[in-house]
Amino acid sequence: MPDVFVGRQPIFDRHLEVVAYELLFRSGGANWADITDGEYATSQVVHDAFMEIGLESLVGSKRAFINLTRDFILQDYTAVFPADRVVLEVLENIVVDTELIEAVRALSRQGYMIALDDFVFNEHLRPLVEIADIIKVDVLALDRPALRQNVSRLRHYDVKLLAEKVETRDDLACCRELGFDYFQGYFLCEPDIVTGQRSPANRLAVLRLLAKLQEAETTMDQLEAIIRQDVSLSLKLLRLVNADPSLPHQIDSIHQALLLLGTEFITAWGSLIMLADIGDKPHELMVTALIRGKMCELLADAKQLPDRERFFTVGLFSVLDAMLDSPMADIVASLPLTEDVAQALLAYEGVLGHTLHSVLAYERGHWEAIRELGLDRWAVGEAYLQALTWASAVGDQLSSA
Repeated sequence: MPDVFVGRQPIFDRHLEVVAYELLFRSGGANWADITDGEYATSQVVHDAFMEIGLESLVGSKRAFINLTRDFILQDYTAVFPADRVVLEVLENIVVDTELIEAVRALSRQGYMIALDDFVFNEHLRPLVEIADIIKVDVLALDRPALRQNVSRLRHYDVKLLAEKVETRDDLACCRELGFDYFQGYFLCEPDIVTGQRSPANRLAVLRLLAKLQEAETTMDQLEAIIRQDVSLSLKLLRLVNADPSLPHQIDSIHQALLLLGTEFITAWGSLIMLADIGDKPHELMVTALIRGKMCELLADAKQLPDRERFFTVGLFSVLDAMLDSPMADIVASLPLTEDVAQALLAYEGVLGHTLHSVLAYERGHWEAIRELGLDRWAVGEAYLQALTWASAVGDQLSSA
């Protein structure tokens, strides 16, 4: 099995639209700890992103932020990077001297965007600030007065400001007020961060359909009855099934569409229809839901567990609190979920919950948690890569349908 581990974290603009991804080193090392060798980490990310997976698969049309160490900059290994696709991120622990400054300036002249990571203003760093395009400020590392002071000083320079490690509603509100241009953090894991109105009733109706799909005894007639209650969903389902050029004739019956598609297909595509219809939420929310769902399903397959569609549902539903701007407990109470699915979402209990917990741990680089759950590191990494590829392909098909 290939030893390829690349994480990615979305970077949002002020409208909560994804503008880039930071590519993150993900270790499969035996000690289950983050690798502290920066040179190795940078080289591995670059190799895996450009040589193994492909930048297009990882970030699509967005830019990729890539962390660079001092030696990587001075040795000018950056020739492998397309200047219009990457942002070169100068790490905070780099020794800054004349040699480094000149090397960074040369990269800027070649057309590369330069970002400074975990930045706290200091006079000796002024030359780098004058070169940089983006400055990343660690919100957790500074109290509010210090954060305001740093922003005030940086406003004298022609740079965009990126708030990283934004993890609460207060963090986001404060950084928006201070005029930050970009935001990075656990947006999708902290539901209160995503603003918006409580979802309309028809969105909950679609969720009830998806919840019904994870019940083993559900019949096609029951699914048809639920779908018929929502005109928009009915039209979308028919549009999707008729997008298949291999069909001999037009399908105009919900019942016929369901028989052709089957429950597994309906679960995946019904989920996409529902998620894609959330116009007031970041597109990344849909992508994250798809990746989590597919990862859970693939891990269930790897363990030869039955009812794989239920694992997909748990992963998919793990973003419902962010999607509906409501506590997960309230959402679970409003849906006809089985007890084990509900407890998986609320407390990560049971085999469903443990699987979801491992997926979330992988997202955040919590390797110790994955080990404690007894999961094979290769299986989790491979599931992530497969889920990423699948989610990208499915998203493209959905947008073209």
